[in-house]
Amino acid sequence: MGLIVTVPDDRVNFVKKLLREFNLPVKSAAKPKAAALPKPKKYTPEQQEWIDDFREALNEAELHQQGKIQLQTAEEFLAELRAEQAESAGQ
Repeated sequence: MGLIVTVPDDRVNFVKKLLREFNLPVKSAAKPKAAALPKPKKYTPEQQEWIDDFREALNEAELHQQGKIQLQTAEEFLAELRAEQAESAGQ
């Protein structure tokens, strides 16, 4: 059985080395031509905002896993929501 995996250029050597450690054959495929790549999709402003927010969340999760930032706990988040709700109800 064959498997084709697309790997970013900066990770090719690592993946090749990893596969060789498992005694798996490695063949490099020709890079796809630029014309073969699909055109980037146009997003609505709402979709783009969601995509940007999601990317930011993924980046924050990665920084948290690296120990560079401390994320809010679920309990802290709920307390914040309750405080905001109490504020808006009191106005």
